[in-house]
Amino acid sequence: MIGADDAARRRLLRRGFALEYATLGWNVIGIVVLAVAAVSARSVALAGFGLDSLIEIGASTVVVWELSGSGEERRRRAVRLIGFGFGLLAVYLLVQSTWVLATGFRARPSALGIGWTAVTAAVMFALAAGKARTGAALDNPVLTAEGRVTLVDGLLAAAVLLGLVLNSSAGLWWADPVAGYALVCYALREAGRVFFGAD
Repeated sequence: MIGADDAARRRLLRRGFALEYATLGWNVIGIVVLAVAAVSARSVALAGFGLDSLIEIGASTVVVWELSGSGEERRRRAVRLIGFGFGLLAVYLLVQSTWVLATGFRARPSALGIGWTAVTAAVMFALAAGKARTGAALDNPVLTAEGRVTLVDGLLAAAVLLGLVLNSSAGLWWADPVAGYALVCYALREAGRVFFGAD
């Protein structure tokens, strides 16, 4: 980083690692919570968001490797694996959401899902802001880009939350699979960015 001494750079790197480890820890816990909530509510949106959390773990792992000075080829391979993961997520959610809408299947209300996605949205927005600041200070495009992924993760949590609340409070059963379609759009967009550089 131009104009900063080694001590300042080390502090920024430690902050970058801390932000990524916090993201990893939250998503690891989230997979368990979302699995329980998705099974008990039979919610396609919660199941999809749980799979998204698994993919986000991979994205954070890639950044940890990059911040550690890992090789470029290893990073490229890991990013492509994340792209495949996003593609699989999109296919799963597209099929599942379409099936739910076609059959009129109704997910049950989920207080656990509502609570977790609400808190997750707030946590992801805070982590995204920290990554954006730290990535800019380090002049590190990988950390900055992953911060944008974290921001989108917060937006997805908010979308899933909206679907869950509409289903629970207003009986709008179709809001759950529609939230699944929002995740499909996101997954396809991220896969396109990995493989085709699409925005």
